[in-house]
Amino acid sequence: METVATRKITIGLDLGDRYSHLCTINEAGEVLEEGRIATAPVALRTRFGGTERARFVLEAGTHSAWVSRLLQDLGHEVIVANPRRLRLIYGTDRKNDRVDAQYLARLGRLDPELLAPIEHRSEDAQVDLAVIRSRGALVRTRAALVNHVRGVVKSSGGRLPACSTPSFARKARESIPEALRPALEPVLETLGELNQRIRAYDKKIEELAAESYPETGSLRQVSGVGALTALSFVLTLESPDRFKNGRAVGAYLGLCPRQNDSGDSEPELRITKSGSPMLRSLLVGSAHYILGPFGPDSDLRRWGLEIAARGGKNAKKRAVVAVARKLAALLYSLWRTGEVYEPLRNRSSREQPVSQIA
Repeated sequence: METVATRKITIGLDLGDRYSHLCTINEAGEVLEEGRIATAPVALRTRFGGTERARFVLEAGTHSAWVSRLLQDLGHEVIVANPRRLRLIYGTDRKNDRVDAQYLARLGRLDPELLAPIEHRSEDAQVDLAVIRSRGALVRTRAALVNHVRGVVKSSGGRLPACSTPSFARKARESIPEALRPALEPVLETLGELNQRIRAYDKKIEELAAESYPETGSLRQVSGVGALTALSFVLTLESPDRFKNGRAVGAYLGLCPRQNDSGDSEPELRITKSGSPMLRSLLVGSAHYILGPFGPDSDLRRWGLEIAARGGKNAKKRAVVAVARKLAALLYSLWRTGEVYEPLRNRSSREQPVSQIA
């Protein structure tokens, strides 16, 4: 149980790329110190190593993961604030690093729950997740180059054949106008190299999932969930005991609608899009497959197609998001229990399946 002594000193640390501003206050809310410190491990260890245990309050960002781990290793309590909840800081007319550090300290002293604290993943998980993010960066670069080539050819009156992104470099080469070859051949060569790099990442991800994270096997029982999605899910959430239930996972990943109810007014709003954009995108991609022409019959597919069949504006989009949200809950349940997945557990397989979304 936390003692009074551990709450005597609260330090707000506004992290910057080169320097961080700090504000130290006591239990009475009096400012004891204000200043700045280099955002470097040596400087932080020298300044806060061996000092009285304090509560540090940081805002989640680029440096917050390693800084929070370092301060915890030094014996301090660390609270990492969710930036979405720091309206008090972003809403002020006196926005600067010194004031931000003081607000962080004061909010952390009064009630840390106001900061909606987040928990950073472990260093090992962060390193493995970097593999997936690096692959994602190459995929986005490849897509941008493909769009560039198509745009240049189209603006010259030509048109390239429809094909998959991995085969684009090979198939497009034959249809590029002769006059544009000096400009576009190097781009096509780069696309070929990117394909090789992405395939290497895919192989690495398969190895990581099989050797270091065997629990991903339970998640891959669901059609449309491959090694990439399963590993991203496990690394992003990190612990199967982190959430109360599967519904909380959908909310954490930003797949639940916003709420702005007032009286009898209950407007239908977009999803919050909080949490990991990468994992949310992968789950939506899996939902597209589940609802598409190649998705096998399952309770999840039938449920989503029923939502789409209701019609109305953006019915297909709502169905995809709903399936992605329910898929997140399903994967979390499989991860926690290790059960064998039954695609048609809730309904008889003899029922007539609904046709796929057009």
